[in-house]
Order: sequence, then structure tokens, then C-alpha cells
Amino acid sequence: MPDGGRVGVFLDRDGVINENRPDHVKSWDEFVFLAGVFEPLRLLAGNGLQVIVTSNQAAINRGLVAVETVEEINRRMVAEVTQRGGRIDAVYYCPHRPEENCACRKPRPGLLLRAAQEWGIDLAASYLIGDALSDVEAALAVGCRPILVRTGRGREQERLLRERWPYVPVVEDLGEAVAWILENGKWRKENGT
Repeated sequence: MPDGGRVGVFLDRDGVINENRPDHVKSWDEFVFLAGVFEPLRLLAGNGLQVIVTSNQAAINRGLVAVETVEEINRRMVAEVTQRGGRIDAVYYCPHRPEENCACRKPRPGLLLRAAQEWGIDLAASYLIGDALSDVEAALAVGCRPILVRTGRGREQERLLRERWPYVPVVEDLGEAVAWILENGKWRKENGT
């Protein structure tokens, strides 16, 4: 993506926006928003950033949940965020199991590349907020700035992250990650905001 595109904030879903479940989120009843996520989503929307969710959803190809159900969960998540004053511009998900070796399952960058192309996002100026090393690896593969949150799997993966990429910011939750972006993001200077 050439310089000068839109600035995006990519968000992992499970563990960043909603609670992680060891048995996967398989219905809307199992989808539980993490505390405090609506205000940071309002802030992202209010600052002109593209907000894109990128999520591995291997439960689909494992036969644990239907594609239609995952899409319904995502629609309802977006509607709830919108109702509370935030915005999610798009949701991209990978249905594949790890052993399928697809290009879209994080840590591979396929979802980010596709979203960047479809939304005109400048990856080098953008951010990815995730709770796993696979999120960080996907961000680094495309030159995006990763931020690890301690929600979801983040707390247990923080030590490994610090060994491999000590320069990657680690924060408590989505609220702190968004505050970090709004305070430190060079997009603000470039866009005159």
C-alpha cells in the first residue's frame, strides 16, 4: 500500500473486544464484551481512523460453528458498538485450522493485506492491537505497529513477547492501547489533528 493511504487500527476480536473462551465463541450468547471497550471504540471512530477487526476463527473449519453463525456474531458485535457511539468499519476472519497453512490465518498477514487493499490503508502508518504473538507477527510482517494487550491471552504471552520484541508496547487493555495510539501516533501530526 503506498504512503498517503488511510490510517487503520486493526483489532483482534477474541481477547481484545470480547472475552476469550477456551472452547471458542460459538453463539451470540457466548459473546461477552470486555469491560470498558466501548469508549475506546468511540475514540477511534471520532479520530478518523479506520477500525478493522481481523480474527482467526478456526472453529468454523473444525466444525464447531457455522460460517453463518460467526457472521451473525460479527454483525451483532458491530451493531452493538455502533449503538454505543463507536464504529467498526469491517470484520475479516480466517476460518482455517492451523494445519491448513492458508495465507490468511495470523501470524500470516493475508487478512491485513486484504483489508489494506480494500480500504486504502497505509499499513506502515497503521496499528494492530492484539492479545497474542500471532497478532504481533502479522503486524510486523506488513510493517504495521503492534500493541499487545494483557486481556485475553496477552498476560500469558507477554514474557515471550518481551524476549522476542522488547520494543513492542504492552498495555492493560483496549482503552490503554487506544490512548497510546492517540498520544503517540504520528498520524496526528501528518493529518494536522
